[in-house]
Formats: sequence, structure tokens, C-alpha cells
Amino acid sequence: MPEQPFEPGRAIAGTGAGGAMDLATTEAETLERTPGGPLGTGPAAKPRSLWSDAWRDLRRNPVFIISALVILFLVVISLWPSLIASGSPLKCDLAKAQEGSQPGAPFGYDGQGCNVYTRTVYGARTSVTVGVCATLGVALLGSVLGGLAGFFGGGWDAILSRITDIFFAIPVVLGGLVLLSVVTSNTVWPVIGFMVLLGWPQICRIARGSVITAKQNDYVQAARALGASNSRILLRHIAPNAVAPVIVVATIALGTYIALEATLSYLGVGLKPPSVSWGIDISAASPYIRNAPHALLWPSGALALTVLAFIMLGDAVRDALDPKLR
Repeated sequence: MPEQPFEPGRAIAGTGAGGAMDLATTEAETLERTPGGPLGTGPAAKPRSLWSDAWRDLRRNPVFIISALVILFLVVISLWPSLIASGSPLKCDLAKAQEGSQPGAPFGYDGQGCNVYTRTVYGARTSVTVGVCATLGVALLGSVLGGLAGFFGGGWDAILSRITDIFFAIPVVLGGLVLLSVVTSNTVWPVIGFMVLLGWPQICRIARGSVITAKQNDYVQAARALGASNSRILLRHIAPNAVAPVIVVATIALGTYIALEATLSYLGVGLKPPSVSWGIDISAASPYIRNAPHALLWPSGALALTVLAFIMLGDAVRDALDPKLR
């Protein structure tokens, strides 16, 4: 085969059939400089963790981006509602009761003459506070109890399993009607405490199953053979590899807790006036749905959008953290 003249910017690479092919200089340099081959898959390539892969998938998921932006907006207006709403949500004028949209009140007025727009904006603070605090409490309590039961097993596991069965048998709404009917506080903490009390068994079972699966892996047995203590094995080796299912379930449940708070407030056993809540506004506007439907539609739409955003976020996180769905 005649020699080809040298051309700057090109390189010759041999083929498996004994021939040759031209490569651009950039391609040749890539093959030479990339550790382990052109895709960086050789032994010198740095392995990616589950969390880095999940974050990469989430950044490319439009569902995650949209839901995250909606949730970010809700968090901002929860912390600083005065940024987009002026006036007090408790200031009402009966002379403007059931009036429609007008300057200063784009959502109109409810049956008590309160600004529906202002109350809808301030209601986000209650929903986000209840959802986040209840989710953190449920995730913490359920993860600790379930993790200990799955790790140690034996009698502790058997007793905790029977306790979770008892709590699973309690209807959530009926339990709320019974337990919260005797509470006179107007703060969100009794509602949050009720959700944690009845919500931890679900997370507990998820955490228990994840820990039982993780502790059977070889790296756990190796750590135990090297003399690692139970606390070190549980915190350093098992917990980081068993927490993903808990995060997924907790993220999806956050939207459920927001809807549950609105339901209990609608029934009159959750938050009570003068607290500002979407559930309270929906309950107060229900008798006037024919004369002033706007007073019902706006808080209902805000509640539905918030719950949908958290459920969509949970679905996106589940898809990113579950290797079987890749």
C-alpha cells in the first residue's frame, strides 16, 4: 500500500482487518487522552454514584424542573407573602362581600368581604409548613424505628411489626376527627403531631425492608468481619444505601399531608379561624358556590396545584433513584 502524504491535523489508525483509516487530530487526541478508551469506561475512569446519576437524570427531566419551580415559588411566597400580596388576610369588609374581580382584589371577595387573593397567598404558608414539618417528622421517626427493627430483627422486629399493624388499621380521617376534636389550639402543631402519629408506619415498613436488603450485601459482611461496630455499620454502610426508598415515599407523601390538612380544616377539626388556610377558605366559600364561585375556585386551584407539584416531584425522584427504571 503506497504511503500517504502527511497532512497536519490528521492521524492514521490501524483497523482490525490490517487496513488503516484516517482520524481527525481531535479524535486521535481523544483516544489517547481519555482514560480507559474513547468513552472513559476503562479501569481509570471515575465511577459515578447513584446520587450523581440521579441528579443528572433529574436535571434532564422536564417534570422535575417544572414541579421544582412551582415548589420554589410556593416556598418563597410562604416565607415572604408580602412580596406579591399587600394588606392583611384578616382584614374584611362586609360591604364588599361576594364581589368579583376589581383593582386591588384580582380574585374578588369572599362571603365575609375578605380579599380572596391575599388569603390565597397567605394560605400557602400554612400548607407548606404543615407538609414539610409533617414529612420530616414522619421520615425521621419511621426511618429510625424501621431501621433498628430491620437491622437487629428478633423480638424488637416482631413487636414493632404488630404495632405498625395497629396503626395501619386506624382510618386517617376518622382518627383526625376523634383526636383533633378535643384540641383547642389554633396553631399548626396539633395537626402536624397527628400526621406524624399516624404517618410513621408507612415509612417504617419501607425503611425496614431497605435495611434488611442492604445488610445482606457483601460489603456489610466484610465490615462486620473487620470488627466494625453495629452503630458504624448501620450509619456508615447501611443507611446511605437504604435511604433512597424513604426519600421517594416521603416526597410523594408530602403532597398527601397538605391535602389532609386542608381536608381536616374543611371538616372543622384542623386549623380554625383566625388561622389562614386553604381548607378553611374552601369550607367558608362552599355555601356561596352559586353566587360567588370565585371564592371557592381560587383556593381550591391553589391546593390542587400544590399537591400536584409535590406528587410530580416525588414521581421524578422515584424514576431517578430506582435503578430498575433506567
